[in-house]
Amino acid sequence: MSRGAAGEIWRRDMEPAIATAGSWSEAYKGMSADNVKGLVLALSSSFFIGASFIVKKKGLKKAGASGVRAGAGGYSYLFEPLWWVGMITMIVGEIANFAAYAFAPAILVTPLGALSIIISAVLAYIILREKLHVFGILGCALCVVGSTTIVLHAPQERMIESVKEVWDLATEPAFLLYAAIVVAAVLVLIIYFVPQYGHTHIMVNIGICSLIGSLSVMSAKALGIALKLTFSGMNQLVYPQTWAFALVVGTCVITQMNYLNKALDIFNTAVVSPIYYVMFTSFTILASVIMFKDWDRQNLTQIVTEMCGFVTILSGTFLLHKTKDMCDAAVPPLPVRLPKHLDAEGIPLTRQNY
Repeated sequence: MSRGAAGEIWRRDMEPAIATAGSWSEAYKGMSADNVKGLVLALSSSFFIGASFIVKKKGLKKAGASGVRAGAGGYSYLFEPLWWVGMITMIVGEIANFAAYAFAPAILVTPLGALSIIISAVLAYIILREKLHVFGILGCALCVVGSTTIVLHAPQERMIESVKEVWDLATEPAFLLYAAIVVAAVLVLIIYFVPQYGHTHIMVNIGICSLIGSLSVMSAKALGIALKLTFSGMNQLVYPQTWAFALVVGTCVITQMNYLNKALDIFNTAVVSPIYYVMFTSFTILASVIMFKDWDRQNLTQIVTEMCGFVTILSGTFLLHKTKDMCDAAVPPLPVRLPKHLDAEGIPLTRQNY
């Protein structure tokens, strides 16, 4: 066989590989400047939010020792300075997170909350003396790996020139249907499930926080875009849509904080944080895909990779949840509040749930 013929065969055999390499190169372009800004802000917010869980938990315990606990419907924690320190820390983190959504898509920003899971779990073990099994550490690692995978394949931020464009996206039939389903589900949980199962089933209070959270993130992103455009010289404060988004953000955040406080007061912090993260991330990504159509700007490879990353996060969360069962088996669970009758050694005769 001549050298020319051999070369022609080699080129023909290598064409599919060259084409594949080219498509991968296009798929995994570097992050834009806006995405990098959003990434840095999201990382900063995770540090503050992760620490705030622990500080608030300490405040809730201190307030519950002298008043009605948040899990029992009390609000004595509002008079506890330590709780307010945690709240301010969380607000700082949320402000950074809010700014991140103005620069980057929710699919990039939201998964970075996995970092706050690790911070809160480790601090809960060190400061609150809450149990964390070795598999819990593995679960944290899986959460980080999954989140990193999603971040590396996140879509570029959509270019928006006015808050009216965001309003048009929010009032499309698909997102209106999603919002209606979320509101209906939250009302059912609050009216029918919280009174009966709020103290025994962790998913009730966290479900409310997560569902409402997806709407608050979409509204916060819209408000953040409006403020970013305003600071760049295009005033968006003159539009009523900006103030409508601000009202939705305020309402949703207040609701989230109320039921998150209840979950933190009743259940182990190392379990509340990851479950809240996974549910909140799931609904937020779903809302973003529906409203901002993030996946319309991605190929199938990127979408599948993001889903694999998300499954990895779910696996890590499952390990963390099973860790609670292992710790509970080793250490008898404490009652929700002190029972009236103790035996001679001060141990509760029966577990009382309220």
